[in-house]
Amino acid sequence: MASSLSTKLVRIGTGLLLVALASIGLTLWVTWQLEGGAAAVNEAGRLRMQTWRLASAIQANVPEAERHTLVAKLDDSLRLLKEGDPARPLFVPWDPEVSKHFAGVEATWQNQRNFWQTGAPGIQSSVRTDAELLVKAIDGLVSVIEKQLSGFTTVLNLFQFVMMALAIAASVVMLYVGYRFIISPLAQVRDGLLRVKKGDFTARIDVHTQDEFGQVAAGFNRMTETLHSLYAGLEAQVMAKTRDIEAQRKRLETLYAVSALLSKAGTIDEASKGFAQSVRVHLGADAAAVRWSDEANQRFLMLSSDCFPEELVESERSLLVGACACGISQGKQHPDTRVIPIQSLDDATRRPCAKLGYESVISVPIKLQQRLLGELNLFYRAPVQVSAEETELLDTLGSHLASTLESLRAAALEREAAVGEERSLLARELHDSIAQSLAFLNIQSQLLRNAIQKNQPDNIARTLNELDAGLKESMADVRELLVHFRTRTSTDDIEAALKETLQKFQHQTGLPTLLEVEGDGLPLPPDVQIQVLHIIQESLSNIRKHAQATHVALNVIKGPGWVFEVVDNGVGFDTWSVRVHTHVGLKIMQERAARIGAQVNLDSHPGMGTRMTLTLPDASTVTETVALAGIRH
Repeated sequence: MASSLSTKLVRIGTGLLLVALASIGLTLWVTWQLEGGAAAVNEAGRLRMQTWRLASAIQANVPEAERHTLVAKLDDSLRLLKEGDPARPLFVPWDPEVSKHFAGVEATWQNQRNFWQTGAPGIQSSVRTDAELLVKAIDGLVSVIEKQLSGFTTVLNLFQFVMMALAIAASVVMLYVGYRFIISPLAQVRDGLLRVKKGDFTARIDVHTQDEFGQVAAGFNRMTETLHSLYAGLEAQVMAKTRDIEAQRKRLETLYAVSALLSKAGTIDEASKGFAQSVRVHLGADAAAVRWSDEANQRFLMLSSDCFPEELVESERSLLVGACACGISQGKQHPDTRVIPIQSLDDATRRPCAKLGYESVISVPIKLQQRLLGELNLFYRAPVQVSAEETELLDTLGSHLASTLESLRAAALEREAAVGEERSLLARELHDSIAQSLAFLNIQSQLLRNAIQKNQPDNIARTLNELDAGLKESMADVRELLVHFRTRTSTDDIEAALKETLQKFQHQTGLPTLLEVEGDGLPLPPDVQIQVLHIIQESLSNIRKHAQATHVALNVIKGPGWVFEVVDNGVGFDTWSVRVHTHVGLKIMQERAARIGAQVNLDSHPGMGTRMTLTLPDASTVTETVALAGIRH
């Protein structure tokens, strides 16, 4: 079984490490011996110096105590040489010859020691000779130690040379190993990667080993094989994906264009015509028609068309379901978008389209929340196929058209309802004011005719005065009615409209008015503001007609529920009689208040003026009430 690269490197590194450790250990041992021997040579040199000092002291007749001290020092030096001192280090590199010379030094010293220490007679004459004899023995010891140290130095130099050779050999081995097992495989991988970078997916690496680089090479070969197989079909996949993206872009472009067109359309005709033209152009159809269904889905009406032959437009303005291919497409069995091959149909259903050269028609249901409203027909003079994405696009476009047309229809109905409401309001105002005045004038004119026929001057004058007063009141009612319909509210605050109303009342009657507003509250909705203004205007109209007041005040309290008070200092009246005998103005105010969920209260007494209070509920309740009233209407 082949070893891995890491195992090979560990083995080689371990061998080199052991050799290095052995060399270092041997070198340290030799160095240790040299240091100890050098210290021993120095100590022997000091022994010579102590010998001569002792000889000089004896010749100088120094005191006995000093002579004993010098002898003790010489004893200590001999003992240190014999025993050694590893802490310094200091030791004699013993061998038989060194031991022999040291024994000679020690014997010589022992022969002279007692003689030098006791200072015997005649010592002065022999001290020099004895000292020279001891020094000579010490010199012999130093010589043999130095000779041995020289051998150690030679060994050390040899070890250094061997270590240098080993370092060179280790470097060569490491270079070879690095090149053989690392650099060369890496170079092959690099060359292979460069070939792959240039697009050559046939690049392969020769696998000679089973180590890590062998495994990398095998993985590289598998990778290039996979890339080669993938790249073989990549171009076709890219082209297919590009076609899909382009088709999706065109679909989105169509959707955006049609949506923008529908959002700008102001009428149903504009929306349907623009839709038919835009869809036909974007989908490459030869003609397009938008048909709208009746409530029973039994008949389709031609709403709009684009590039559709005029004879077909005229003949198919009202089309029964099943009468032709378009009708078949929206039968109950086929509620989804589908392609209808016209040439495969029988003569009865394909005759109109087939005669004009159309071969296929795409039928798209126009649905709103699963309710069929109509269909879109796209005509082609060649066979056509529709993908799932295009079918989804057509369904989406149909839904957009349905939503737009329903919104436009709802807006038209809302405008029609608003016009009807304004007409009803105008009719009520005319009936409640001018119509009654005209009826009164009609009665007075008949009375005048009778008085003239009977020649009754007093009755004629009285009737003319009453006619004059009635005409003036009718003119005032007309002016007041114009004031009502010219007053506009603000979506921010009703205060400006109230000021305008009071100014017009003051200008019309000459009575001083006062507006006081206090508190804070949310602005009232425009519909609520209109009803409030009409109620206040009706109250002011009653003051003008009946109160005989000299001052009018309008107090407004803002809050969650607004309060409006119209106060005058007129003649007042009995509120019970007003409730018993139906009063038209009060009834109108109560009807308007009921529309917004408000309440109208009258507080009046004869001779004490009148206070009309309009109290609105909370803002949320007002909004809900107005919405429900609009639904019921």
